[in-house]
Amino acid sequence: MKTYNVAVVGPLGVVGRKLTSILQERNFPINKIKFLGTHRNKDKEIEFNNEIFFTEVAEKVAFKDVDIAFFCVDSSVSRELVPIAVNENAIVIDNSSAWRMDKDVPLVIPEVNPEDLKHHKGLIANPNCSTIQMLVPLKPIHDIYNIKRIVVSTYQAVSGTGKDAINELHNQVLSYFSDEPILNSVYPHQILFNLLPHIDDFLENGYTKEEMKMVNETKKILDENIEVSSTTVRVPVFNCHSESVNIETEKAISPDEVREILNKTKGVKVVDEPKSNLYPMPIYVDGEDDVFVGRIRKDFSIKNGINMWIVADNLRKGAALNSVQIAEKLIEMNLV
Repeated sequence: MKTYNVAVVGPLGVVGRKLTSILQERNFPINKIKFLGTHRNKDKEIEFNNEIFFTEVAEKVAFKDVDIAFFCVDSSVSRELVPIAVNENAIVIDNSSAWRMDKDVPLVIPEVNPEDLKHHKGLIANPNCSTIQMLVPLKPIHDIYNIKRIVVSTYQAVSGTGKDAINELHNQVLSYFSDEPILNSVYPHQILFNLLPHIDDFLENGYTKEEMKMVNETKKILDENIEVSSTTVRVPVFNCHSESVNIETEKAISPDEVREILNKTKGVKVVDEPKSNLYPMPIYVDGEDDVFVGRIRKDFSIKNGINMWIVADNLRKGAALNSVQIAEKLIEMNLV
Protein backbone atom coordinates (compact mmCIF):
# COMPACT_ATOMS: atom_id res chain seq x y z
CA MET A 1 0.00 0.00 0.00
CA LYS A 2 1.21 3.48 -0.87
CA THR A 3 1.92 5.71 2.13
CA TYR A 4 1.83 9.48 2.47
CA ASN A 5 3.59 12.27 4.31
CA VAL A 6 1.06 13.95 6.58
CA ALA A 7 0.97 17.17 8.58
CA VAL A 8 -1.50 18.11 11.30
CA VAL A 9 -1.70 21.87 11.74
CA GLY A 10 -3.10 22.84 15.13
CA PRO A 11 -2.61 19.46 16.85
CA LEU A 12 -3.13 20.77 20.39
CA GLY A 13 -6.74 21.95 19.97
CA VAL A 14 -9.76 19.70 20.51
CA VAL A 15 -10.21 18.99 16.78
CA GLY A 16 -6.48 18.53 16.19
CA ARG A 17 -6.21 16.05 19.04
CA LYS A 18 -9.28 14.17 17.84
CA LEU A 19 -7.98 14.05 14.27
CA THR A 20 -4.63 12.73 15.46
CA SER A 21 -6.33 9.92 17.36
CA ILE A 22 -8.57 9.07 14.39
CA LEU A 23 -5.56 8.77 12.08
CA GLN A 24 -4.27 6.12 14.46
CA GLU A 25 -7.63 4.36 14.87
CA ARG A 26 -8.15 4.05 11.12
CA ASN A 27 -4.55 3.06 10.35
CA PHE A 28 -4.22 5.88 7.86
CA PRO A 29 -1.39 5.03 5.42
CA ILE A 30 1.30 7.33 6.81
CA ASN A 31 4.93 7.38 5.76
CA LYS A 32 5.96 10.38 7.86
CA ILE A 33 3.93 12.69 10.09
CA LYS A 34 4.64 16.11 11.50
CA PHE A 35 2.71 18.32 13.89
CA LEU A 36 2.75 22.03 13.16
CA GLY A 37 1.72 24.89 15.41
CA THR A 38 2.67 28.38 16.53
CA HIS A 39 6.05 29.58 17.79
CA ARG A 40 4.50 29.61 21.26
CA ASN A 41 3.63 25.91 21.02
CA LYS A 42 6.92 24.78 19.50
CA ASP A 43 8.47 21.56 20.89
CA LYS A 44 5.30 20.37 22.64
CA GLU A 45 5.29 16.60 23.05
CA ILE A 46 2.78 14.50 21.12
CA GLU A 47 2.52 10.71 21.19
CA PHE A 48 1.51 9.05 17.94
CA ASN A 49 1.57 5.31 17.23
CA ASN A 50 3.74 4.75 20.32
CA GLU A 51 6.33 7.29 19.16
CA ILE A 52 7.07 10.70 20.63
CA PHE A 53 6.98 13.71 18.28
CA PHE A 54 7.59 17.37 18.97
CA THR A 55 5.59 20.17 17.42
CA GLU A 56 7.26 22.31 14.78
CA VAL A 57 6.37 25.81 13.58
CA ALA A 58 3.87 26.12 10.76
CA GLU A 59 5.63 28.47 8.35
CA LYS A 60 7.25 28.58 4.91
CA VAL A 61 9.17 25.42 3.95
CA ALA A 62 7.35 23.39 6.65
CA PHE A 63 5.08 21.85 3.96
CA LYS A 64 7.74 21.08 1.34
CA ASP A 65 7.65 17.31 1.90
CA VAL A 66 3.96 17.03 2.86
CA ASP A 67 1.41 15.19 0.71
CA ILE A 68 -1.69 15.88 2.85
CA ALA A 69 -2.05 18.66 5.43
CA PHE A 70 -4.96 18.63 7.86
CA PHE A 71 -5.68 22.14 9.11
CA CYS A 72 -7.37 22.34 12.53
CA VAL A 73 -6.99 26.06 13.20
CA ASP A 74 -9.22 29.13 13.12
CA SER A 75 -10.04 31.06 9.96
CA SER A 76 -7.45 33.81 10.37
CA VAL A 77 -4.60 31.31 10.69
CA SER A 78 -5.98 29.26 7.83
CA ARG A 79 -6.08 32.26 5.51
CA GLU A 80 -2.46 32.98 6.30
CA LEU A 81 -1.01 29.46 6.10
CA VAL A 82 -3.12 27.53 3.58
CA PRO A 83 -1.74 29.40 0.54
CA ILE A 84 1.78 28.60 1.75
CA ALA A 85 0.98 24.90 2.10
CA VAL A 86 -0.75 24.70 -1.29
CA ASN A 87 2.13 26.57 -2.93
CA GLU A 88 4.50 23.95 -1.49
CA ASN A 89 2.37 21.24 -3.17
CA ALA A 90 0.58 19.88 -0.11
CA ILE A 91 -3.10 18.99 -0.51
CA VAL A 92 -4.87 20.86 2.28
CA ILE A 93 -8.03 19.70 4.04
CA ASP A 94 -9.17 22.71 6.05
CA ASN A 95 -11.55 22.58 9.03
CA SER A 96 -12.09 26.32 9.34
CA SER A 97 -14.77 28.42 7.66
CA ALA A 98 -12.18 30.46 5.74
CA TRP A 99 -12.51 28.81 2.34
CA ARG A 100 -15.88 27.05 2.41
CA MET A 101 -17.77 29.42 0.16
CA ASP A 102 -14.90 30.04 -2.26
CA LYS A 103 -16.23 28.95 -5.66
CA ASP A 104 -12.91 27.31 -6.53
CA VAL A 105 -12.73 25.24 -3.33
CA PRO A 106 -14.69 21.97 -3.06
CA LEU A 107 -16.79 21.72 0.11
CA VAL A 108 -17.07 18.00 0.70
CA ILE A 109 -18.88 15.39 2.73
CA PRO A 110 -17.65 12.04 1.34
CA GLU A 111 -21.06 10.35 1.65
CA VAL A 112 -22.77 13.28 -0.10
CA ASN A 113 -20.65 14.86 -2.85
CA PRO A 114 -17.33 12.99 -3.30
CA GLU A 115 -17.33 13.79 -7.02
CA ASP A 116 -16.49 17.41 -6.18
CA LEU A 117 -13.03 16.27 -5.09
CA LYS A 118 -12.11 15.86 -8.76
CA HIS A 119 -12.06 19.64 -9.08
CA HIS A 120 -9.74 20.44 -6.20
CA LYS A 121 -6.78 22.74 -6.79
CA GLY A 122 -4.83 21.70 -3.72
CA LEU A 123 -7.46 22.74 -1.18
CA ILE A 124 -10.62 21.04 0.11
CA ALA A 125 -12.84 22.63 2.75
CA ASN A 126 -14.47 20.66 5.54
CA PRO A 127 -18.08 21.85 6.07
CA ASN A 128 -19.58 23.18 9.27
CA CYS A 129 -20.23 20.45 11.84
CA SER A 130 -23.99 21.02 11.89
CA THR A 131 -24.21 20.98 8.12
CA ILE A 132 -22.33 17.69 7.89
CA GLN A 133 -24.56 15.76 10.27
CA MET A 134 -27.72 17.13 8.67
CA LEU A 135 -26.78 16.38 5.06
CA VAL A 136 -25.50 12.83 5.54
CA PRO A 137 -29.04 11.49 6.14
CA LEU A 138 -30.80 14.05 3.91
CA LYS A 139 -28.76 13.27 0.78
CA PRO A 140 -30.31 9.83 0.03
CA ILE A 141 -33.78 11.22 0.76
CA HIS A 142 -33.17 14.14 -1.61
CA ASP A 143 -31.98 11.77 -4.35
CA ILE A 144 -35.36 10.06 -4.43
CA TYR A 145 -37.93 12.57 -3.17
CA ASN A 146 -36.35 15.96 -3.98
CA ILE A 147 -36.22 18.08 -0.83
CA LYS A 148 -37.64 21.56 -1.47
CA ARG A 149 -37.26 23.12 1.97
CA ILE A 150 -35.44 22.48 5.26
CA VAL A 151 -36.21 24.05 8.62
CA VAL A 152 -33.57 23.17 11.22
CA SER A 153 -33.00 24.08 14.85
CA THR A 154 -29.69 22.97 16.36
CA TYR A 155 -28.73 22.17 19.94
CA GLN A 156 -24.95 22.48 19.84
CA ALA A 157 -22.47 21.28 22.45
CA VAL A 158 -19.78 23.52 23.92
CA SER A 159 -17.00 21.41 22.37
CA GLY A 160 -17.92 23.11 19.11
CA THR A 161 -16.41 26.30 20.53
CA GLY A 162 -13.21 24.63 21.73
CA LYS A 163 -11.39 23.59 24.87
CA ASP A 164 -11.87 26.95 26.62
CA ALA A 165 -15.63 26.50 26.37
CA ILE A 166 -15.41 22.92 27.65
CA ASN A 167 -13.42 24.20 30.61
CA GLU A 168 -15.91 27.01 31.19
CA LEU A 169 -18.87 24.63 31.46
CA HIS A 170 -16.83 22.29 33.67
CA ASN A 171 -15.84 25.14 35.98
CA GLN A 172 -19.42 26.41 36.15
CA VAL A 173 -20.56 22.95 37.28
CA LEU A 174 -17.91 22.95 40.02
CA SER A 175 -18.83 26.50 41.07
CA TYR A 176 -22.52 25.59 41.30
CA PHE A 177 -21.90 22.64 43.60
CA SER A 178 -19.40 24.64 45.64
CA ASP A 179 -21.91 27.47 46.03
CA GLU A 180 -19.44 29.88 44.44
CA PRO A 181 -20.10 32.62 41.85
CA ILE A 182 -20.61 31.25 38.36
CA LEU A 183 -18.30 33.11 35.99
CA ASN A 184 -18.33 33.31 32.21
CA SER A 185 -15.81 34.65 29.70
CA VAL A 186 -16.07 32.44 26.60
CA TYR A 187 -19.80 32.99 26.17
CA PRO A 188 -21.68 36.26 26.76
CA HIS A 189 -23.86 34.54 29.36
CA GLN A 190 -23.66 31.58 31.72
CA ILE A 191 -24.05 28.34 29.76
CA LEU A 192 -24.75 26.07 32.74
CA PHE A 193 -28.53 25.47 33.07
CA ASN A 194 -29.02 27.81 30.14
CA LEU A 195 -29.55 27.93 26.36
CA LEU A 196 -27.94 30.56 24.16
CA PRO A 197 -29.71 31.23 20.82
CA HIS A 198 -26.48 32.75 19.65
CA ILE A 199 -23.62 30.97 17.87
CA ASP A 200 -21.03 33.19 16.14
CA ASP A 201 -21.69 36.83 15.27
CA PHE A 202 -25.07 38.33 14.42
CA LEU A 203 -25.51 39.62 10.87
CA GLU A 204 -27.58 42.50 9.51
CA ASN A 205 -30.35 40.11 8.45
CA GLY A 206 -30.93 39.02 12.07
CA TYR A 207 -29.33 35.60 11.59
CA THR A 208 -25.98 34.53 13.01
CA LYS A 209 -23.01 33.50 10.90
CA GLU A 210 -23.53 29.90 12.09
CA GLU A 211 -27.11 29.93 10.85
CA MET A 212 -26.12 31.32 7.46
CA LYS A 213 -23.32 28.75 7.19
CA MET A 214 -25.96 26.02 7.28
CA VAL A 215 -28.02 27.81 4.63
CA ASN A 216 -25.18 28.55 2.23
CA GLU A 217 -23.28 25.30 2.70
CA THR A 218 -26.40 23.19 2.12
CA LYS A 219 -26.97 24.97 -1.18
CA LYS A 220 -23.35 24.51 -2.25
CA ILE A 221 -23.07 20.85 -1.23
CA LEU A 222 -26.51 19.41 -1.87
CA ASP A 223 -28.65 21.60 -4.12
CA GLU A 224 -28.69 25.36 -4.71
CA ASN A 225 -32.50 25.24 -5.12
CA ILE A 226 -33.22 24.01 -1.58
CA GLU A 227 -34.60 26.69 0.73
CA VAL A 228 -33.16 26.52 4.25
CA SER A 229 -34.15 28.23 7.49
CA SER A 230 -31.83 27.71 10.45
CA THR A 231 -31.80 28.55 14.16
CA THR A 232 -28.64 27.54 16.03
CA VAL A 233 -28.53 27.23 19.82
CA ARG A 234 -25.68 26.52 22.23
CA VAL A 235 -26.67 24.10 25.00
CA PRO A 236 -24.96 22.96 28.23
CA VAL A 237 -23.76 19.65 26.78
CA PHE A 238 -20.06 18.85 26.59
CA ASN A 239 -20.06 16.99 23.26
CA CYS A 240 -22.39 15.97 20.40
CA HIS A 241 -24.71 18.27 18.50
CA SER A 242 -28.43 17.57 18.14
CA GLU A 243 -30.79 18.87 15.49
CA SER A 244 -34.52 19.06 14.97
CA VAL A 245 -34.95 18.86 11.20
CA ASN A 246 -38.12 19.39 9.19
CA ILE A 247 -38.10 18.70 5.46
CA GLU A 248 -40.65 19.29 2.72
CA THR A 249 -40.29 17.12 -0.37
CA GLU A 250 -41.60 17.44 -3.89
CA LYS A 251 -42.80 13.83 -3.99
CA ALA A 252 -45.04 12.16 -1.43
CA ILE A 253 -43.05 10.54 1.37
CA SER A 254 -43.81 8.50 4.49
CA PRO A 255 -41.87 7.90 7.72
CA ASP A 256 -41.53 4.21 6.85
CA GLU A 257 -39.94 5.10 3.51
CA VAL A 258 -37.49 7.40 5.29
CA ARG A 259 -36.54 4.64 7.75
CA GLU A 260 -36.07 2.16 4.90
CA ILE A 261 -33.75 4.56 3.06
CA LEU A 262 -31.71 5.49 6.13
CA ASN A 263 -31.34 1.90 7.28
CA LYS A 264 -29.49 1.28 4.02
CA THR A 265 -27.38 4.45 4.19
CA LYS A 266 -23.72 4.11 5.07
CA GLY A 267 -22.75 6.32 7.98
CA VAL A 268 -26.29 6.55 9.36
CA LYS A 269 -27.80 4.63 12.26
CA VAL A 270 -31.56 4.72 12.84
CA VAL A 271 -32.61 4.63 16.48
CA ASP A 272 -36.35 5.18 16.38
CA GLU A 273 -38.42 3.25 18.89
CA PRO A 274 -40.09 6.00 20.94
CA LYS A 275 -42.46 3.60 22.70
CA SER A 276 -39.36 2.00 24.24
CA ASN A 277 -37.81 5.42 24.89
CA LEU A 278 -35.18 4.77 22.23
CA TYR A 279 -34.04 7.82 20.27
CA PRO A 280 -30.65 9.45 19.63
CA MET A 281 -29.10 11.32 22.56
CA PRO A 282 -25.68 12.94 23.02
CA ILE A 283 -24.65 10.69 25.91
CA TYR A 284 -25.00 7.60 23.72
CA VAL A 285 -23.65 9.10 20.48
CA ASP A 286 -20.45 10.51 22.05
CA GLY A 287 -17.47 8.73 20.49
CA GLU A 288 -19.48 7.23 17.61
CA ASP A 289 -18.69 7.73 13.92
CA ASP A 290 -22.23 7.38 12.57
CA VAL A 291 -24.93 10.04 12.36
CA PHE A 292 -27.89 8.89 14.47
CA VAL A 293 -31.48 9.57 13.37
CA GLY A 294 -34.75 9.06 15.23
CA ARG A 295 -38.18 10.59 15.98
CA ILE A 296 -39.00 10.16 12.29
CA ARG A 297 -42.61 11.23 11.83
CA LYS A 298 -44.96 12.96 9.43
CA ASP A 299 -45.43 16.71 9.53
CA PHE A 300 -49.20 17.05 9.20
CA SER A 301 -49.04 20.81 8.60
CA ILE A 302 -47.78 20.47 5.03
CA LYS A 303 -48.43 18.10 2.13
CA ASN A 304 -45.11 16.24 1.97
CA GLY A 305 -43.44 16.91 5.29
CA ILE A 306 -41.21 14.84 7.58
CA ASN A 307 -39.74 15.64 11.00
CA MET A 308 -36.65 13.93 12.36
CA TRP A 309 -34.12 14.22 15.18
CA ILE A 310 -30.42 13.98 14.27
CA VAL A 311 -27.48 13.60 16.67
CA ALA A 312 -23.77 13.22 15.90
CA ASP A 313 -20.40 13.58 17.58
CA ASN A 314 -19.40 17.03 16.35
CA LEU A 315 -15.70 16.48 17.01
CA ARG A 316 -15.70 13.26 15.03
CA LYS A 317 -18.11 13.22 12.06
CA GLY A 318 -18.65 16.96 12.39
CA ALA A 319 -14.95 17.75 12.06
CA ALA A 320 -11.98 15.39 12.43
CA LEU A 321 -13.47 12.19 11.04
CA ASN A 322 -14.94 13.91 7.99
CA SER A 323 -11.50 15.39 7.26
CA VAL A 324 -9.84 11.98 7.44
CA GLN A 325 -12.58 10.46 5.29
CA ILE A 326 -11.96 13.17 2.68
CA ALA A 327 -8.29 12.15 2.61
CA GLU A 328 -9.23 8.49 2.34
CA LYS A 329 -11.55 9.29 -0.56
CA LEU A 330 -8.80 11.29 -2.30
CA ILE A 331 -6.57 8.22 -2.07
CA GLU A 332 -9.35 5.91 -3.29
CA MET A 333 -9.96 8.19 -6.29
CA ASN A 334 -6.22 8.49 -7.06
CA LEU A 335 -6.34 12.25 -6.53
CA VAL A 336 -3.31 12.51 -4.23
